[in-house]
Amino acid sequence: MKKLINKNNIVIYQAPSGAIELRGDVKGETIWATQAQIANVFGIERSVVTKHINNIIKDKEVDKKSNVHFLHIANSDKPVSFYSLDIILSVGYRTNSAKAIDFRIWATKTLREHITKGYTINRKQISKNYDSFLKTVESVQKLLPEHITLDPKAVLDLIKEFASTWVSLNAYDKELLQIKGVTKKNVKLTGEELFNAISSLKNELIKKDEATDLFALEIQRGSVEGIIGNVMQTFGGKPLYETAEEKAAHLLYFIVKNHPFIDGNKRSGAFTFIWFLRKTKIESFRNINPATLTTLTLLIAESNPKDKDQMVALVTQLLR
Repeated sequence: MKKLINKNNIVIYQAPSGAIELRGDVKGETIWATQAQIANVFGIERSVVTKHINNIIKDKEVDKKSNVHFLHIANSDKPVSFYSLDIILSVGYRTNSAKAIDFRIWATKTLREHITKGYTINRKQISKNYDSFLKTVESVQKLLPEHITLDPKAVLDLIKEFASTWVSLNAYDKELLQIKGVTKKNVKLTGEELFNAISSLKNELIKKDEATDLFALEIQRGSVEGIIGNVMQTFGGKPLYETAEEKAAHLLYFIVKNHPFIDGNKRSGAFTFIWFLRKTKIESFRNINPATLTTLTLLIAESNPKDKDQMVALVTQLLR
């Protein structure tokens, strides 16, 4: 494996498979390397790198302004050009060295997997122990009754969303996830306020012929008010659920599992979850994409009530 380090503690690895793996300061979601470093990665002459970069910029394959930086470094009388990851990859596609060919073979294989399967997996990124990752997927499936089977890809996408937040993927398998949040603020919410918000959703869905008058119609009057009272309750003058994330997770769980409505409990629960996070200005709701929210809602709906704390913990982990 070829290893290259620059003065900003950025490391580029050229793996035997052809993969370019990055370690170091990647706060800008890219990496910067000099022409000499790029030449070293792909095993080519610096003049070849210069030619390719000029053509890449000339062909407008990448934007020069955002992909080329000039920095002053020690022992240099003039600024040195640094090139972004986009340019590094583009050079890899244009040169014909053995290392570049290995890189393209790996890249093509990865792209093919993404197109045919709809996703790709970076095993090292998901977990240092891939076996633990697979066990975690199995654990999520086990939360469901035997007659319920979710799309494996949907479960996989869900796991990927929160995998990076875990101290260990084994925590889920061993039921060690903890219900935690980070946003402690004074939140006020009434049943009437939530009911009005859900009613607005109902009106929109009816207009689109995606719901009937039975949608969000309470089975028993005061059901929504009861859920709000449960979530917002205090004990000894302190909130039972201390953080906004905990409150949001319990709102989702109780609406989905307690079935306060004749129809639309899952949709109402998912809507309430995102609505409440936005209302309380919890930006981490952006961590939840539509596919993840759908899968999460289905998992809660079909989960065993004894796993309630695990399901709520899962939601709060996603929001961290």
